[in-house]
Amino acid sequence: MGRTRIREVKDEIRVLGVDDGRFKPRYSKHVVLIGVVFRGGMWLEGVLRSRIEVDGMDATDRIIEMVKSSPHYGQLRVIMLSGITFGGFNVVDVRRLYEETGLPVIVVSERMPDMDRIREALKNLPEWEERWRLIRGAGEVFEVEVVEGSKPIYVQAVGMSKEKAVEVVRKTCVRGRVPEPIRVAHLISSAVSEAC
Repeated sequence: MGRTRIREVKDEIRVLGVDDGRFKPRYSKHVVLIGVVFRGGMWLEGVLRSRIEVDGMDATDRIIEMVKSSPHYGQLRVIMLSGITFGGFNVVDVRRLYEETGLPVIVVSERMPDMDRIREALKNLPEWEERWRLIRGAGEVFEVEVVEGSKPIYVQAVGMSKEKAVEVVRKTCVRGRVPEPIRVAHLISSAVSEAC
């Protein structure tokens, strides 16, 4: 599949939102990873599931597999991640995710990442320098005010312009400041975690 170029952000753009479930630090070996396919911010069209190692190095591979094996793959236009790390510090290589799926990637955080604190925490893990390289290589973090006067969210974009990323984020935020694909992925991943 070639790379997706977004010329116009349509109201019904198909976005895959990804979030991880809950886990017990130092006890859990794996954590569930949920992807939800949304048409704009209004219609849930599909749910995908995988699992990753807690503090592992397999998040990028699992998300690529999830995307490419999905029956929705040909209709997806953007991958939206709830942060750049899942299952603790299992860091997503967003540039590789873009290269291998052909889909632009938007990383969304509710708080501005504290890079100094993240770097120090990573030093407790194997391959910490590689994890740090992936985090630093994910691009500029910029603020997006979803609704004028509201608290901002923080976004990184790979494979698309900052302006287009802001448009996608705003079109998918219909029930608050968190984009619907990520909000619903979080709800499902939390429920699945509690059921396991």
